[in-house]
Amino acid sequence: MAGRGTPATALLDKQRVAHKLHSYDHDPRHESYGTEAATALGLVPGRVFKTLVVDLDGSLAVGVVPVTGQLDLKALAAALKGKKAKMAEVAAAERATGYVAGGISPLGQKKRLPVVIDASAAEFDTVFCSAGRRGLEVEIAPADLVRLTGAVVAPISA
Repeated sequence: MAGRGTPATALLDKQRVAHKLHSYDHDPRHESYGTEAATALGLVPGRVFKTLVVDLDGSLAVGVVPVTGQLDLKALAAALKGKKAKMAEVAAAERATGYVAGGISPLGQKKRLPVVIDASAAEFDTVFCSAGRRGLEVEIAPADLVRLTGAVVAPISA
């Protein structure tokens, strides 16, 4: 891998989880980090997942959904047995995870947050998500992603 590692890649190495890193040149003018990754890496967009941090009843949680969809906040709240979810402020998300927006990984976060992964991840042998830096994606088996994040799997993509 070119460049320095991230907490996400360190966790994968420490846990000896099979994964592949894919890097691309991030264009700061691109509006959607996830679709940029899918296009740059020549992937089916439904196989690339974005990591979104939400405020759930005053605490932070994470939703991992395909870049082609949107996070269904009610479904995420229900999956975590909460009442009301809204998107977290970017600064709060960056502080809690230790990553910058557009590079937030569900893996290796500074503070371990509850995670819900969209059920569509199970349709693929491997999925892609941020490896903790803009322009760096990790390819991983959905079961490993669920195990390493302690995630709940539920239909949370709208």
